[in-house]
Amino acid sequence: MSQQPVAFLTRRETFSACHRLHSPQLSDAENLEIFGKCNNFHGHGHNYTVELTVRGPIDQRTGMVLNITELKDAIETVIMKRLDHKNLDKDVEYFAKIPSTTENLAVYIWDNIRTHLKKPELLYEVKIFETPKNIITYRGPYQLNGLYSAINKRTARDSCTNISSDSD
Repeated sequence: MSQQPVAFLTRRETFSACHRLHSPQLSDAENLEIFGKCNNFHGHGHNYTVELTVRGPIDQRTGMVLNITELKDAIETVIMKRLDHKNLDKDVEYFAKIPSTTENLAVYIWDNIRTHLKKPELLYEVKIFETPKNIITYRGPYQLNGLYSAINKRTARDSCTNISSDSD
């Protein structure tokens, strides 16, 4: 019995967006303490790089895991049209009630890209380069004690881990 080869296919895209790290579940003082300068009322921006990876068997007929055009079209719809040059907190309804951290951005991209793929189970990973030093990787819900939950905690006290600047 021969095994079908499995491959990983990654597509990279860049986009720019701004946001303010602020949780409606926290007081203003708590937000300032946790998010520091990233809680600035006027927000701040990033030039994000996103890598989307699909994983699956190489189709014997086409020689592909997934037609790259399908992934490219999903990226165009989900990332470029909805996120590029947007204020995440004001222009993307998903972030109206949750902090627009890069972790939550990765979950948003994961969930929405999957709805645009014929075989959503092929989506393996969303990796976001927020800055050259800060990279978030998301591979779907995490099983903890038999329950699925997204882990999206951030600890930042003295410096903003979300701002593209020479302060980090």
